[in-house]
Amino acid sequence: MLALPPLYPIVDPAVVRDGRDPVDRARSLARAVLSGGAKILQLRMKGGPGGADAGDVLAAAKALRRLTRDAGCLFIVNDRVDIALLADADGVHVGQEDLPCVEVRRLVGSRRLVGVSTHTVDEARAAEADGADYIGFGPMYPTATKTDTRPQRTLDLLSEVKAAVGIPLVAIGGITEARIRDVRAAGADSVAVISAIMAARDPAAATRALGRLAAAS
Repeated sequence: MLALPPLYPIVDPAVVRDGRDPVDRARSLARAVLSGGAKILQLRMKGGPGGADAGDVLAAAKALRRLTRDAGCLFIVNDRVDIALLADADGVHVGQEDLPCVEVRRLVGSRRLVGVSTHTVDEARAAEADGADYIGFGPMYPTATKTDTRPQRTLDLLSEVKAAVGIPLVAIGGITEARIRDVRAAGADSVAVISAIMAARDPAAATRALGRLAAAS
């Protein structure tokens, strides 16, 4: 079975507003996360009105692929199966409203990882049955990085989902240093962190500190 690192940083350049273009921001944030010791990294760049265009997403993905390969770090692309393939990412992570897991697996083959966002026991079981390598579960807490999130999940439900599947579970949504122990104790194999790293004054130091805490929990 896949063994995920305890900390799963997600690079989202939209969290940081510093005047640079999103590709430069993504590259800079990824360098910081990698210098903090990350062993897996996901790129999340949403498209649509006000979001990143496909060219920027592909450019960022290719840049992060080079950085992660040099660092020996797994690289996952959020949502975009086409970008994941073009950038030769290690995997792709899709949501319930994206392409079905079965179809994603057909596209990426057995060599790449497929993660699926889930919110219920039934969704988690379906993702595993459809060939997911791991599931995301949440949102565990209120988060500012998404405005269309589903209702907050509970630690008890996280434990129930963990008991229902045999693949790794990544908890996501508003997870901070103060919440990592509770989420890990409830059964999360890994914790996805966005704002607590992206918005930190020193993202590398934040990655390092959160990674130590996640590993010890």
